[in-house]
Amino acid sequence: MGSVKRRFFLYLLLLTFGFVSCSSAPDSATSPTSSPTSIGNNDPKTLKVGAIPDQDPEKLQRLYGKVAKYLEKELKIPVAYRPVTDYAAAVTAFKVGALDLVWFEGLTGVQARLQVPGAKAIAQRDIDKNFHSVFIANKKSGIQPTLNVQKGLVNLKGHTFTFGSESSTSGRLMPQFFLQQAGVKLEDFKGEVGFSDSHDATLELVQAGTYDAGAMNEQVWESHLQEGKADANKVNLIWRTPAYHDYHWVIHPSVSDRFGKDFTQKVQNAFLKLDPKDKDQREILELFGAEKFIKTQDSNYAQIEKIGREIGKIK
Repeated sequence: MGSVKRRFFLYLLLLTFGFVSCSSAPDSATSPTSSPTSIGNNDPKTLKVGAIPDQDPEKLQRLYGKVAKYLEKELKIPVAYRPVTDYAAAVTAFKVGALDLVWFEGLTGVQARLQVPGAKAIAQRDIDKNFHSVFIANKKSGIQPTLNVQKGLVNLKGHTFTFGSESSTSGRLMPQFFLQQAGVKLEDFKGEVGFSDSHDATLELVQAGTYDAGAMNEQVWESHLQEGKADANKVNLIWRTPAYHDYHWVIHPSVSDRFGKDFTQKVQNAFLKLDPKDKDQREILELFGAEKFIKTQDSNYAQIEKIGREIGKIK
């Protein structure tokens, strides 16, 4: 065999070996680039937990890894966290049954439930019944803080602006709703409106001056101020929205057939009993930015569904 043929033959062997090695990996779904249809083992005895990727992936991995471990102990079944690439992927994964229990925000939670009859909103953090978005601006933009939504948001006209993810409730849906209430249209901004994909990224882009202003989750804004990641010399809060219901856990109806008719209640109880007096459970609550979880129900998100339909995010 000639040297060229030998190299070609070895190349084929390496390709084949690489393919077999990748395809036989014990769990390819732990990668954030997993697709909804290949999101991990489909063992019906495993509860698959997911979440919208609204913050730093490393923080999410840490948080939901602890959530999975806690639920596994409480429910006495295997529980696995399955990351997804974006908000839409979380909804799709839930729709096709690749995820059983997902931490959605308001809009994606509504979208998921509408696509899966029988799905239920079961728990939210104490802060989610009165959630807020904030509008922030780079100080060099000259945009001043205001308590008056009409005057304050009108001042954004002619400036560059970014939302978070296109499907984010606190980073896009509710901010766009309040902009409309103030008579500000997307075409009133300078250039194309941006979509940063996460609240962290929105802050970074506005702070760097890439965009004059943006809208983000108030909880993330406050935590970044406390951690020193938000530089008050470069960016400030210009307006805070009225309260609305936002983040919540949604559970797939198929769990009743797989784990028992009372399983949804067991999962809800597991979240409600998270206790800050317990070290591990306190860490979960702290990572969520909450003191406790409380019950919620589908009707709490009727306003979000209405606004979602008005701006075309729900058909």
